Amino acid sequence: MTYLVTGASGHVGREVTRQLVAAGHEVRAMTRTPGRTPVPHGAPVVAGDLDRPDSLDDALRGIERMFLFPVPRTAVEVVERAVRAGVRRIVVLSSSSVHDESTHSGAHHRTVERAVEDSGAEWTFVRPDEFANNLLWKWGHSIRTERVVRAPYPEARRALIHENDVAAVAATALMTDGHAGACYELTGPELLDQPEQVARIAAVTGTDIRFEEVTPRTAREEMVRFMPEPVVDMVLDYLVESVTNPPAPQPTVEKVTGRPATPFDQWVRDHAAQLTV
Repeated sequence: MTYLVTGASGHVGREVTRQLVAAGHEVRAMTRTPGRTPVPHGAPVVAGDLDRPDSLDDALRGIERMFLFPVPRTAVEVVERAVRAGVRRIVVLSSSSVHDESTHSGAHHRTVERAVEDSGAEWTFVRPDEFANNLLWKWGHSIRTERVVRAPYPEARRALIHENDVAAVAATALMTDGHAGACYELTGPELLDQPEQVARIAAVTGTDIRFEEVTPRTAREEMVRFMPEPVVDMVLDYLVESVTNPPAPQPTVEKVTGRPATPFDQWVRDHAAQLTV
C-alpha cells in the first residue's frame, strides 16, 4: 500500500511523511517544486500542484490513502481525480474554524471538507485549533532582535498545539482503521495567556524577554508584514474570543495516538533556534 502526502514540505505534511516512513510504509511526498525541496525523510518526491488538478495524475497513480492539504478552489476536482485513481481513504488537514463559516478560514476549510464528504471515499477530518508555530511569525522577529513581545489582549488564553501532534493524529488515521467519519478537534494540553507564553519561552531558552501590551491596530500593522491579512484577522479574532471564552483543552491527541499532547515547553525546545538566534 502506498500513501500520498500532499503539502509534504509544510510543517504538518513533512511530519506526516516522517511518521509514515518510520512505521515502514511506502510514501510518496508531493510538492510543487520537487527539484528545490529536500526529500522528506527518505520518501520519493513527486511533482504536483493542488491548484492544478491536471498535474496530479502521476502523483495519484497507485495511491490508496492520501493526506490532503486544504486548497478549496480546486478541492472538488482534486478529490474526484483521487477517487478515480483508486484512493479509498482521505485524511484532511482542516481547522477548528470550520464551526464559523462566516470567517475566511472557516469557509476555506469547510469547502474542502464538503468536497471530501461528497466523494464516496472514507474520510477523517483533523481540526487543530491554533498552532504554536504561529508564534514564530508573530513574535520571532521581535524576540530575536529586541528581546520583546508586543501583543494586544494579554489576558487571552490559548491551548497552542505542536504541529507534530497534528501530524501524529493524521498519520494514525491514515494507517489504522476505526477513524472513518471522525472529526478530530485538537488542542494543546494547557491554557496559557500571552505573558505566560512569553515567560515560558524565556525560561526554556534562558533568554530575558519582556511582554509589552499594544493596541490591536498596532499589532495588526506589524503582523501583516509577515502573513496574509485574512490570517492576521483570524488570529486577532481568536485572541478577542479567548479573553472571555478560551477554548477548553481537548484530550483528542491522547485518545487517538495513545500518548498525551506535547507540552508548550517542549514545543519551545524544539523551536528554540528559530525563536532566539
